[in-house]
Amino acid sequence: MSVRVLIADDEPLARQGLRDLLAAHEWVTVVGEAAHGPAAVEAINAHQPDLVFLDIQMPGLLGTEVLGRATHQPHVVFTTAYAEHAVTAFELGALDYLLKPFGAARLATAMTRVRAALGEPAATPALDRLGEALSQRPMTRLFVRVGNALTPVPVERVDWFEADGDYVIAHAGAARHLLHVSLNRLEGRLDPSRFQRIHRAHLVNLASVRTFRRVDGRLVAELHDGTRLPVSRAKAQEIRAQGA
Repeated sequence: MSVRVLIADDEPLARQGLRDLLAAHEWVTVVGEAAHGPAAVEAINAHQPDLVFLDIQMPGLLGTEVLGRATHQPHVVFTTAYAEHAVTAFELGALDYLLKPFGAARLATAMTRVRAALGEPAATPALDRLGEALSQRPMTRLFVRVGNALTPVPVERVDWFEADGDYVIAHAGAARHLLHVSLNRLEGRLDPSRFQRIHRAHLVNLASVRTFRRVDGRLVAELHDGTRLPVSRAKAQEIRAQGA
């Protein structure tokens, strides 16, 4: 098995570091590098690699924009120093997501996934995966940072989401995970039959709701763990209408 690889990253040290790590994988040949978005598009089309290690944030074009403009569609492993891009990367169909700084062991895990994917006879092109991700398919998992690792959390395990400024806190049992995404954007990617916006600051998993009840004259959603979340007047009227 021989895999042609392109490295797209605006940091020279990051490109060299990745080259050095890839040298341990004899079945990999690095065919080129790119230091910014437009150069990445040109290099992908010129070299037609099997795999691109693509930094999400580069001058000129974002990594996602590079995929949209390249005519050749390779497999992709996203790399970035920013954990907030994890959800985006996996939802866009990347084979893996490497959070800088990463070492040989983490790269080896990614390369195992690469070998498995390139062994498939009918792999879906990256641009097709991008189009699917930008469709209305509900998100099925989140990737949250736990220490130095990124851990998948199925969305059905989240009891409720809480707005925290421009970010969101996902409450999954006793765990709390900070997501670098707005509640409005997150709402658009969730299954509306499962998750309902009951308040400007709260999205609730209906499977986690034990009952809706009045407390001090206001409707609240009472969860199975005893948590009580306020329900907006508009949502309260909608709930009453559904029960009529």
